[in-house]
Parts: sequence; C-alpha cells; structure tokens
Amino acid sequence: MKCRKCRQPAVHHLRQHRLALCREHYLDWFVEQTRRTIVRYGMSFPGERILVAVSGGKDSLALWDVLWRLDFPADGLYINLGIRGEIPYSDQSQQSAEIFARERNLNLKIVQVEESYGKSIPQLAEQTRQGKDRPCAVCGTVKRHIMNQAARNGGYSVLMTAHNLDDEAAVLLGNSLNWNFDLLARQSPVLPGRDGLVRKAKPFCRFYERDTAAYTLLRGIAYIEEECPFSEGSQSLYYKDVLNRMEADRPGTKLQYYLTFLQARQQLFPNTNLEEATTAVHPCPSCGQPTSSAGICSFCRLVGTSLDN
Repeated sequence: MKCRKCRQPAVHHLRQHRLALCREHYLDWFVEQTRRTIVRYGMSFPGERILVAVSGGKDSLALWDVLWRLDFPADGLYINLGIRGEIPYSDQSQQSAEIFARERNLNLKIVQVEESYGKSIPQLAEQTRQGKDRPCAVCGTVKRHIMNQAARNGGYSVLMTAHNLDDEAAVLLGNSLNWNFDLLARQSPVLPGRDGLVRKAKPFCRFYERDTAAYTLLRGIAYIEEECPFSEGSQSLYYKDVLNRMEADRPGTKLQYYLTFLQARQQLFPNTNLEEATTAVHPCPSCGQPTSSAGICSFCRLVGTSLDN
C-alpha cells in the first residue's frame, strides 16, 4: 500500500477515511487534524494556558506531544492513585509521564492521592459499598476533583483529556441504552467553564484508538502498556467490544455514530445549550470546589474531610 501524498510505502491505513499515509505524512496529518478539532470546537484560544491530564498511557502522552509540537502552552498533571496490583501500576505510570516531560523540558505537576489525603484509591474504595469490588466510580470522583482543583489553582483556562473516539462512542452507547438524557445532553467535545468549573476539552474525540496508538509508536514515545488492573470486566470494555465488532464489518461505524449524534444533539435537545444542560452547582462548604450535592461535595464525604479540618 502506497502513501497517498508521496507514493512511498504507507505505514498506517485510515480505513474510515480510505487514506493510507507514510510515517512523515501520517504524523503531520495527525497533528493537523488535532489542531483543526481544537479550532472547530473552540477548545482553546490564543494566550490561554492548558493543563493536560496525563496517565502515562499512549493517548495522554500523544496529546501532550501534539500540543508541544503545535507550540501550545501546556503543562501536564499526573495523579498517582496508589494502585499497585501485580505491578506497581501507578508508580510505573508516573515514571512514564516523568520521562516524557523530562525529555521535552515540560512542566509536570504530580498529586499523590495517598500522601495528600491519607489513603489510596483502593483504600478509599473499601470504605464504600459500591467501590469494594470495583473502585472505578471512586476513582472518577477523586480524579475529577483533583483535576478541576489543579486547573483552577494553577490559573489554567482549559483542562484537556485524551479521550478518543472509542471512549466517546462507548460512553454514547451506554448513555443511549440507558436513555440517560442528562448525560446525553452534556456529551460534547468541549464543556464550557462556569461557576468554578474549568472548561474541559477532548481534542482526540475524532481519533480511533488505533490511530493514537500508531502516532505514539511512530513518534517513539515510551508509555506504560499495562491497563489498570481494575478495568477488567468493566461495562465500558463490553460496549467497546460490541462497537469493535460493528466496526470490523463496516469501517467508519464509530465515527459516523459519534458525529451524527453531535449533529442531532441540537434536535434531540432543542431548548438546551451546554451551559443549561449542566446541573446547577454551588461551592462546597468544606473545600470550596463546585458541587451539585446538597451540603459538602462527594469528594469531601469520601475522604472524610469536614468544616473543622
């Protein structure tokens, strides 16, 4: 297979676009498509500072690398969750993020959950009925709190995450099957900032996971290959498997599914914009972070803080 641009041997085939590219042209295409997505959805504007949530995995490091190549002022945030399992998963993930930042002279902020709040994610999950067998919900609560807090305190205009098309399509399928109208109304490549919530953006929302993996490999980016030990058997993996089977039969299914939803969202929710779709929030009386919960936020209840702390 030949590169469409230069006729040299292609290294990656974008089946959904019927496009094959060599290494040089694929890397350029990937960076340019990311830039266009950022501009198309108003994810970031000139002069704004960006905070990138990095996990040490391929997607988040690829995003940080692309922003670096585009000369966007982006710092990284790594949250060490204290997950160990058969390998020191969180520590190895942190090491990948540190090496990446050091090689490019980038600024990486690190938050140690156990050091900052007294307990790791697995330990915090043990305190809740829902989290004992699967701490994903607890992990999400902690990460959302820390990411928004770090972005606010650091004076960043936008928090970027590396959710790819596979992630977004799986979330969309789950929300559609359960008819979760609140979440469907808010699913978007960018969520505006308001009332203490920093703007959130997903520049990789139109890329398949295989495309970000190809970029990471071709750029020679070292990343942790192991998945989180708690992800096995998750609902999201089931939805991804279903979508993968559909994609194998009809290439482009995931992209069409996601993009047509974004186009139809205004018709599905004609009287709702993204600001209105977001639940009303107020400052938590304990930590000051925005929350929709009555009284103190779910994070403060989880870590056991109070007004006296």
